[in-house]
This record gives sequence, structure tokens and C-alpha cells, in this order.
Amino acid sequence: MTTAPYALPATLEADLEKARAYWHGLIRGKASDMPYWDDVKLSALPELVDRLALIEVFDKPERFRFDIVGKGIVAKYGKDFTGGFADEIESNAPLAFFRAQASATVEGRAPTYQRQGNVARLLLPMWGDGRISMLLGAFVWL
Repeated sequence: MTTAPYALPATLEADLEKARAYWHGLIRGKASDMPYWDDVKLSALPELVDRLALIEVFDKPERFRFDIVGKGIVAKYGKDFTGGFADEIESNAPLAFFRAQASATVEGRAPTYQRQGNVARLLLPMWGDGRISMLLGAFVWL
């Protein structure tokens, strides 16, 4: 058995677990294994909102656009990249290996986790328009 890239660890950091639990709680019954993106309300996680991002997924070609980026993420990155595509911005911390992780999230149709240095990141897929069309990203600094 092979391990999926960016697999979730046995235990997530507390704030990432809060984001994952919120995401899981949005799943509509047994009809899907992920929530619909338009059910997400970042205000439902007020203690995390500065460390959350909503990333739109485009296919053919696969691209990722940062539609909403929390102020804490922007501060750690050093400039506002809201509205930017992942392939057009520098892959600096806290976005190292972001595109690879986002692709793994879409392909695997499941949450993914990345930890590098003092930052950990959780990407959660969400359904819309008949496909995975949005990712919820949660970041923590260790």
C-alpha cells in the first residue's frame, strides 16, 4: 500500500483540526465525501479567519487562484496576493509546495497536509459545479 502525498498525520495541530472538523461538519449526509463550497462561512471560525484562505480551482489547465486570503497569511508572506494565481506568485513561505499540495488535494479528492519549517498547512477540497471547484486552506505557525 502506498501513502498518498501530503497525507494527514495521525494528529493535526489543534487549529487545523478545528478547520477540518468544521469542513467535515458541512458534508451533506452520505451523498458526498466533501462539502459544497458555497456552504462555507469563514466567519464560523472567527479565531482562525486570519489564517484561512479560499482558493478557486480551475481545470484544463489546472490552476489555483487565491480568492480570499486571511490577513495573517498575507502578513507572513509579506504582501497581499489575493486574486493571484499560485503559478504567478513566488512560492515563498508559507506557500512552499502549494501547487503540488493543491494538485494532490484535487486528484486525491481528500484533505492534504504540508508541514515545512515553522508552518503547517491543511487543504480541504470542496464541491461545486460538478467538480472540486474550491479549496479551504488553513495555516498555523509553530
